Amino acid sequence: MTSKNTYRLGFIGIGLMGKPMTLRLLEAGFEVNVWNRTPEKLIEVSAAGAITQLTIQTLVEQSDVILLCLADTAVVESIVMTHIIKAGVKNKLLIDLSSIDPVVTQKLAKRLFEECQMDWVDAPVSGGVKGAEQGNLAIMAGGNSNAIDIARIVLKPLYQQLTQMGGVGSGQVTKICNQMIVSCNVLVIAEMMALAKQTGVNAEKIPEALAGGFADSKPLQIVAPEMASDTFEPVKWRVKTLLKDLNMAVDLSSREDAAIPMSSLAAQLMQLHGNQGFMEQDPSTLIKLYKKQS
Repeated sequence: MTSKNTYRLGFIGIGLMGKPMTLRLLEAGFEVNVWNRTPEKLIEVSAAGAITQLTIQTLVEQSDVILLCLADTAVVESIVMTHIIKAGVKNKLLIDLSSIDPVVTQKLAKRLFEECQMDWVDAPVSGGVKGAEQGNLAIMAGGNSNAIDIARIVLKPLYQQLTQMGGVGSGQVTKICNQMIVSCNVLVIAEMMALAKQTGVNAEKIPEALAGGFADSKPLQIVAPEMASDTFEPVKWRVKTLLKDLNMAVDLSSREDAAIPMSSLAAQLMQLHGNQGFMEQDPSTLIKLYKKQS
């Protein structure tokens, strides 16, 4: 692997988060190889200088550090076991920016090291599309210290804060904790905004009125104005993503024999909303769970 700021990167998964991340890495001067299941999503990053690879194998061969930003555990497992593990070699590094199951993360990392002597850093992010665009994401990372040191260099254009939480898998556990707070927060914001609108309060002023107080939060400042004005597009994140993470929280709590009643209820409410046709929609649509229909 080459030295500081000359790592060749391979980015797999150019979606809502992957695209702005790749653009920032290119802007920072990194060489970035890209692959995506849907080639059309590569047009913008290719125009910005990314090198399109036709296969994952060639991407791995042409890269020192492979970055994944994928939808869920099953997709990460498939990409790693079907492709990366066959092309990986010693001294390359895999950084997984996806939010996936911590136990599966540990199993995949162990297998990748046994087969290829490649280290793994799980580095899920928080901050949404805006955070990715502005480079001020919060990254919670798991892995050995040497691998984390490389991740700090490679991911520098993307984060405001990167915290090593422990060994492989600890980043994913921390992201689950993050999503428990975010999801419960967004759900209570939705029911609060619906109640406020129903009583005739000027709901558009609620974010301003609560700013700086104990009830303030980034989710409040982002989703409350959208809920107040019924503006649900463009989609910046998706209901199905929060549901996936809440379900992982429920699974983790079962494995650890821990009680998470509020997050368990949040998972049920998120599932209910998603089943009504909102899986691909922005979580700001959660207000529709509570609004009286005219």
